[in-house]
Amino acid sequence: MDAVETKPQICNIPETKIQPVEIEILPVVYDIIRSVEKDPIDNTAKQKESAECSHKVNELQKTLDAARSTIRKLHGIEYSKEEQLRRLESLRKQLALKQQLIKKYKNVQF
Repeated sequence: MDAVETKPQICNIPETKIQPVEIEILPVVYDIIRSVEKDPIDNTAKQKESAECSHKVNELQKTLDAARSTIRKLHGIEYSKEEQLRRLESLRKQLALKQQLIKKYKNVQF
């Protein structure tokens, strides 16, 4: 039986630039928990704390929505873990092959 050499496929991956997003959710969650833990005695203070807590929850929701939209834009997110690992291995093989070719052609005298 002949051994068939499989060549890695050349993948044209579009270079999409995604701006890094600073996602700070722990301080907001901490502030929400602190607001809930406070138990003011008078009703006006309770209403004020409730409004602030509601604002912080909305802020957290916006931050999480921004994180979700950024994640949806990432290339390869639609593939399963196994498919991503297979593609990564293919790209590593391509890189090794290209590095070998570069070494080979550096040593060639023209």
